[in-house]
Amino acid sequence: MTTAATPWRGIHVASALPFTDDLSVDYDAFADHVRFLAAGGCDGVTPNGSLGEYQTLTAEERARVVETAVQAAPAGFGVMPGVAAYGALEARRWAEQAAEAGATSVLLLPPNAYRAEREAVVHHYREVAKAGLPVVAYNNPIDTKVDLAPDLLAELFHEGLIVAVKEFTGDVRRAYQIAELAPGLDLLVGADDVLLELGIAGAVGWIAGYPNMIPEATVRLYRLATSGDPADLAEAGRIYRDLHPLLRWDSKTEFVQSIKLSMDLAGLKGGVCRPPRLPLSPELTARITADTEAVIRKGYK
Repeated sequence: MTTAATPWRGIHVASALPFTDDLSVDYDAFADHVRFLAAGGCDGVTPNGSLGEYQTLTAEERARVVETAVQAAPAGFGVMPGVAAYGALEARRWAEQAAEAGATSVLLLPPNAYRAEREAVVHHYREVAKAGLPVVAYNNPIDTKVDLAPDLLAELFHEGLIVAVKEFTGDVRRAYQIAELAPGLDLLVGADDVLLELGIAGAVGWIAGYPNMIPEATVRLYRLATSGDPADLAEAGRIYRDLHPLLRWDSKTEFVQSIKLSMDLAGLKGGVCRPPRLPLSPELTARITADTEAVIRKGYK
């Protein structure tokens, strides 16, 4: 569970960002969504991640999204903005903006303008750490081409630059390597479809996609998967099997459109994406709709 001393723990929802019909940001709907996630039992939000389409936002929009999340968050509800940028100085400026807005931690990708060498990655995290907020590293070598391997995470942690890692590779074996090389570095689930496996392996948080649609069910699943009580695993496994066809869409290229479509089907405001993300094909729409409706029919919300 999240505490004032560890605000990056628990479930932080990588919040989807609603747009109006003319593709401007719907800040009021976003604030409502933050309050909905808090009411559903989540511990915080992560605005300006890939699911929040931060790459398509202007600087003014990106800053206002963070401010809106902080203002809408009830007491004790964390805000962990993504502060990814091509350059370390720009990423530090976004971390400073997050601190000024009242965020509780930040999520930081490695440099992603090119396949950065190890020294550049360490420098990147040193620079952003100067902003003063706890830094959660985000390992997504699929998109960034930079792998925060367990030994590199250990170096960043032992230098005091990061407090946790969002592990997105899907390789659950890394959980044990990270624990061996960097005891004390918090492991956060980074992909919805390995939640149970990483929960068993010792994860203390989840930066999550599908709680945007079904916060109560996914919060219950997370609590069961991470309780450490063997008696909870049977129930966790049952829920996980029910939800897994849907959770898999969080790891697909079309994850933003998928989660927004699922939200629409659940009566929430998912809506359209900004380019370059295009509408889903009829085939994908039908498959995601079927997986979403199966979950809804089983009463998950």
